[in-house]
Amino acid sequence: MKIIISGGGTGGHIFPAIAIANALMEQNPKNEILFVGAEGRMEMEKVPAAGYKIKGLPIQGLKRKISIENIKMVFKLIKSLKLSKQIIADFKPDVVVGVGGYASGPVVRVASKKGIPTLVQEQNSYAGITNKILGKKVNRICVAYENMERFFPKEKIIITGNPIRNNLLNKNITREEALKYFGLKPDKKIILSVGGSLGARTINESVISKLNLISNSDVQLLWQTGKYYYNDAKNKYDEIKPHNVIVKDFIKRMDYAYKIADVVISRAGAISISELCMLKKPTIFVPSPNVSEDHQTKNAMALVEKNAALMIKDVDAEENLINTTLKLINDIEKINLLSKNIYTFAKNNSAELIANEINNLQEVQ
Repeated sequence: MKIIISGGGTGGHIFPAIAIANALMEQNPKNEILFVGAEGRMEMEKVPAAGYKIKGLPIQGLKRKISIENIKMVFKLIKSLKLSKQIIADFKPDVVVGVGGYASGPVVRVASKKGIPTLVQEQNSYAGITNKILGKKVNRICVAYENMERFFPKEKIIITGNPIRNNLLNKNITREEALKYFGLKPDKKIILSVGGSLGARTINESVISKLNLISNSDVQLLWQTGKYYYNDAKNKYDEIKPHNVIVKDFIKRMDYAYKIADVVISRAGAISISELCMLKKPTIFVPSPNVSEDHQTKNAMALVEKNAALMIKDVDAEENLINTTLKLINDIEKINLLSKNIYTFAKNNSAELIANEINNLQEVQ
């Protein structure tokens, strides 16, 4: 088969897309896959690093406020639709897949109008605007949460879960080698603080404001700031010099980081949640308020309502996040309960299930 996978913008769209591509290639090494992303976004770097070809579109999102950028967006959309037609004409795909993000819109729209079988994957519990529009036209919609018929035709929906990075499930790595990698002590509990692929301002500011408290505690902190917030974090770290904190702008070995984490602080992006569910990690979510339809809060609440995670609102994080985390990490009974309950949300073999649906779409033509 020849398959186009379109979309991106954040790790939450890119990592599942690559996982789906890998599953398709494992099923049949003769498959040919082309990615289509947005120029200047991180997929243009991450996809080639994973071994796949990618073409870029000059697409951008709609600004919520009145802006001249929205006029530019219209012209970029028209150009992206023309380029999508050319890409599809040249590549001649059997199936086109959209994983969310700006670039998936034009490509999937053009493919569906041409009668090419199409599939979209919606990672969140609250569907994004691009997928809501495309859902009326595509043949199949793969979702991670129940009750998605609020957004999509019920007969098109398949619950597959969200694909996660395979290396995170590596059972051969040991706690000892992970501790050694970061230089952390084996006899102290570990908090892992992450904020998604680009970092999270509120989480970082919450840690900075309570770094003295962490320094005087009996736990260790592994702190990924994201590149935008690293300098501020490092300045505070250099000022206090806490013996029990490791600060990094980016953690390459997330498999090691998750292996040793007793409690995780995280945004509530869909892919982060899927990873934490598979790894049974007790988690405190701080949903980002800067996302469409506040979908991260809805993602987190799906777990909180089942006593599978804790959640602190972004506005309350600076005051409450670290205190709550230090309290949780010493509550063994609560940690065990969260670990047990979050795993009930885990979906195994999501990438393979989506790849199967893509294969089945060949019959649509």
